Amino acid sequence: MLVPVSWLKDYAPIDNIPIEELDDKLVLSGSKTENVERTAKEVTGVVVGKITETYQHPNADKLIITKVNVGEEVVQIVTGAKNVNVGDYIPVALAGAKLPGGLKIKKGKLRGEVSNGMLCSAEELGFTDSVIPKKSRDGILILEGEHALGMDIKEALDLNDYVIEFEITPNRPDCLSMIGMAREASATFELDINYPSIEVKNASEDINDYINVEVKAPDLCRRFVGRAIKDVKIEQSPMWLQIRLMKAGVRPINNIVDITNYVMLEFGQPLHAYDLDMLTDRKIIVRRAEKNEITTTLDGVERKLNEDVLVIADAKNTIGIAGIMGGEETEVSDNTKNIFLEGASFNKKNVRASSKLLGLRTEASSRFEKGIDPNIAELAVDRACQLIEELGAGQIINGKIDVYEYKLEKWTIEIRPQRINNILGTELSIDEIAKILNRLELSSEKKNDNLIVTIPTFRQDLTKEIDIVEEVARMYGYDVLEPTLPMGSTWGARTNAQTIEDYTKDSLNALGLNEITTYSFVSPKSLDMINVSEESFLRRNVKLINPLGEEYSVMRTTLIPNMLDVLARNYKRNVPEALAFELGNTFIPHEMPVKSLPIEKKMLVLGMYGAEIDFFSMKGIVSELLLKLGINKCIFEPEKTHASFHPGRCANIVYGNHILGTIGEMHPDVLENYGFDNRVYIAELDFNIMLQITRLDRLYNPLPKYPATSRDMAITVKEEIYSKEIEDIILANGGTILEKCTLFDVYRGKQIAKGYKSMAYSLTFRAKDRTLTDQEVNKVFDKILKELSGKINAELR
Repeated sequence: MLVPVSWLKDYAPIDNIPIEELDDKLVLSGSKTENVERTAKEVTGVVVGKITETYQHPNADKLIITKVNVGEEVVQIVTGAKNVNVGDYIPVALAGAKLPGGLKIKKGKLRGEVSNGMLCSAEELGFTDSVIPKKSRDGILILEGEHALGMDIKEALDLNDYVIEFEITPNRPDCLSMIGMAREASATFELDINYPSIEVKNASEDINDYINVEVKAPDLCRRFVGRAIKDVKIEQSPMWLQIRLMKAGVRPINNIVDITNYVMLEFGQPLHAYDLDMLTDRKIIVRRAEKNEITTTLDGVERKLNEDVLVIADAKNTIGIAGIMGGEETEVSDNTKNIFLEGASFNKKNVRASSKLLGLRTEASSRFEKGIDPNIAELAVDRACQLIEELGAGQIINGKIDVYEYKLEKWTIEIRPQRINNILGTELSIDEIAKILNRLELSSEKKNDNLIVTIPTFRQDLTKEIDIVEEVARMYGYDVLEPTLPMGSTWGARTNAQTIEDYTKDSLNALGLNEITTYSFVSPKSLDMINVSEESFLRRNVKLINPLGEEYSVMRTTLIPNMLDVLARNYKRNVPEALAFELGNTFIPHEMPVKSLPIEKKMLVLGMYGAEIDFFSMKGIVSELLLKLGINKCIFEPEKTHASFHPGRCANIVYGNHILGTIGEMHPDVLENYGFDNRVYIAELDFNIMLQITRLDRLYNPLPKYPATSRDMAITVKEEIYSKEIEDIILANGGTILEKCTLFDVYRGKQIAKGYKSMAYSLTFRAKDRTLTDQEVNKVFDKILKELSGKINAELR
């Protein structure tokens, strides 16, 4: 919700509180702010001017020349606007002025005529197109009434202001209003709130002569309040009202609609105005819709209803969907002379269900579905009538319709001050607690050692003692609560799985990777992006019943698309190198009924790209991680059928009879799908298996007492021979004295026949109980060469 601070000051005396302090303390007291922005912050040098003369530009059919009085002088300005006339007061950006987007106004000529400034539209004063009135959208902003010429436009239009954007939680619908946020500000700074004084002075006649209301569904419409207004004048709202609405994110329409929107923002109560003369028999009936009943809403869409939808009807037709949107036939228009103003309290569950059924969500429905205090309906309607009377927009009819069969009364909660202190770790007295609650308009009285707290009806979120504990905590100040340990005789500890997870993350961080966290909800198209076949088990998704959208409609079965999304986002932002990992769950549905929870399988995915990164970079990191986890007997076997990976640069990581995961370079088609022009390497491992075979305990091996000796050999083998085959033969024939075998060179060149390659290894020999002789080493070395020659036709170079 957008809250202009100048509007907030009408109710909370916060004039002397700096905006930074206001923001910080409201956050600490539980009101989450998303953003604080100064209105017209980029606008300087714009003043009020009055057009004294206009005439056609001699060299351009679409331009006119204006003479504008800006107080100290009359300046000539060329404009293409068609909505300006002599006598209009308008915003003028003089030479040297600055406008949003870094635009600086200079003196110049347009088609040969001098132009010493620019006439400004609302958009050029910093307002977004979504809140600019249609009348002003394509032209210059015309100011209402007379203004001091040369006055700074920000002063004239009250633009020296801040707008705070609050994130209102669903349990606090009372804060979806200026008065609600004023209560929070007043309570936070221990100030007295100033409620608007509401009085309708010149009501006449009797409302019963104008309208008859019948509520046939009191279970869905708890209260229905209405007043009639005659001799209505539909026109533009005064500028102060339009500016307030625009700063709060609402587009001005006309005086009647603007007043209903103003009161909705002020009190949090949606209102609706009907053209009284368009109501059949001047009767309103609140009822359930008939099966397959058709109505056309204000947006011009024809909608089919069912018996669960609550509607507002006249004696003949449906004229609105209760709590969501009015009907087209009774819309207030420029020809409207008499209106009926409705303020009601509808069942929040019904409004939510109807809104979802019809695929129609409005500002009103978003408020009703959170729950609105029925006791503010009358106040809101009276406030709107007061504004209509003050603005001369109509004559208020005496009396009001008020159908309120089941009145909502205040309720009480008994609280224990000692329990509050035990939970918060404080030593507040019963009087101090009562004083804190009084700031929130929660009156209380003592009952022995406890307090009986009376809850006002606008605080429907307070139903239990623990709710009051939270109110005391946030008003006392979370920042001043002393940290204390909970009382207990046992202490928790991390499980073995949690310990291994933490160690894995720390190890990967140490290896240069950054941890990422992504959503478990994904698009079914994500599997298409990585070339997963239609028959793959990965397409057995868990589908969400009520997804946020198609992009989040299924639960993931692999982490690879999530990792590629993150890497692609970095690549598109010109990040030259990225190394990341995620440890998260995938979700596999049971074969059993739908109601069964899915199997959650924990997976580890690593991803990287960069100029110096290749397959062996990824292999080295995976090997080092496995070594740190005590998983020592893994082998890398070539994998050529995985559709997501390059067929010649992919391997399965095998431990015994288990495939731990897959590592490799992504397939060129996959890279194209994500917008990569370079190579990307991914490894996905089954962390559930890793948890079972990880050994974090370490055995001490003393340093060797006897020296090592080494032998190098370079052998020629066929291209299809893998290094792993060679190493297996070497290690199998090295006996007890071969300590290590290391590949240090692969060569293809003129000296090597086509279809062959040279592979050079360094062999380290050592005995634990003696110094080896050349004879002993040569014997084993010759045996290795013989086996290599016999099994893979290797030739010593």
